Amino acid sequence: MATILLTGASGQLGNEIKVASGNYYGYDFIFTDTDTLDITDEIKVREFIARVRPDWIINCAAYNLVDRAETECDRALMVNGTSVKYITEAIRESDCRFFHISTDYVFDGKSNVPYNENSWPDPVSAYGRSKLEGEKHALLYHSSMVIRTSWLYSSFGNNFVKTILRHAAEKESLSVVFDQTGTPTYAADLAETILQIISGVIRNRIAFNTGIYHYSNEGVCSWYDFASEIVRESGLKCRIEPILSKDYPSPAPRPHYAVLDKAKIKENYDIIIPHWRTSLEKCMSIIQKF
Repeated sequence: MATILLTGASGQLGNEIKVASGNYYGYDFIFTDTDTLDITDEIKVREFIARVRPDWIINCAAYNLVDRAETECDRALMVNGTSVKYITEAIRESDCRFFHISTDYVFDGKSNVPYNENSWPDPVSAYGRSKLEGEKHALLYHSSMVIRTSWLYSSFGNNFVKTILRHAAEKESLSVVFDQTGTPTYAADLAETILQIISGVIRNRIAFNTGIYHYSNEGVCSWYDFASEIVRESGLKCRIEPILSKDYPSPAPRPHYAVLDKAKIKENYDIIIPHWRTSLEKCMSIIQKF
């Protein structure tokens, strides 16, 4: 029986992997968060991994407070960077396979064509720099797969979809930036993709091809487009007004263009990726049940 260790299990992606794991039988899932495994403690990481001896690790743990990272850069670097080194050093002599989740924020956003895995990373924020450091540590390990994703949302946790729904229910209009372009990613879709890959490798249907991969839902939109679709789908009457990023300043700069090219993961793992509008409908149908 394969043992699959998940860090950051209480986050959006971690929770979606928990849900999806119910459809994967014959595997021993170990779900951890800071209360059961503090990945910033090198000794505890080494001892925990030596005890459970995982065959797979999915590292969803992250410091993702993008604006706060500008003033808490050491903390962000520890969680997103150094902790990855602790994990990979603990499995250095093993055959454990390692997934590490990264972000579109490793790019500067100055492109006008989708970023592929060979595009040069050049983060413009402390958060992006910390995530790039984590990638570097992950890729030094012989059996690792880094998955960069973007604009993650879920029925779990706090995210853009829930924020728009909350404010749209309270206000007549909302201003949302229209000059930042990317693709929303439903965390449930990414969770299913990761587990499909693991299952396929275990059952000898596919090979585990290491390296960097990109995953988001299909399609392209601005945050304004995304917010407009959320409100339309919800049936709320709030008006969404487009504004420029300069009219909505934030401590951390955001990439103005963050579209990811997913050709590599689709070709290597035979992955079918839903359009972002299709996945948004699924997520909102869950949120609106509560």
